[in-house]
Amino acid sequence: MLPSFDDIVANLEFLDDWEERYRYVIELGRMMPELPEEAHSEANKVHGCASQVWLETRTRADGSDPVLDFRGDSDAHIVRGLVALLIALYSGKHASEITQTDAIAIFDRLGLREHLTPQRSNGVRAMVERIRRDAVAATASA
Repeated sequence: MLPSFDDIVANLEFLDDWEERYRYVIELGRMMPELPEEAHSEANKVHGCASQVWLETRTRADGSDPVLDFRGDSDAHIVRGLVALLIALYSGKHASEITQTDAIAIFDRLGLREHLTPQRSNGVRAMVERIRRDAVAATASA
């Protein structure tokens, strides 16, 4: 089970060394529940990532502002950890909150993006865009 996003931020801010932060992000990926094999589908695949990434979105009705729950996976340890960070940030939130939350700015504030390769940064951006598109689509069909 993943810690709350606030706990993750507190833990990252406590760790001074980038190598320790890197290991912590990988550990977050290990804490994330396994994504069932059937969810490793083309429909759940996130395009624009150098590694293989899958995000499964489930929507719960809550009036005109649905709640989205996410599960994910990657074939790369650090990317799986980044998926876990985004799931902790966005899962269980209302669509309106998701569209207003700037994960890239949060990653910048935490000093995460500056230590990622350009390919991994692009992958994070692709994951965030996918999550936001799912939130917009859920709102449109609510």
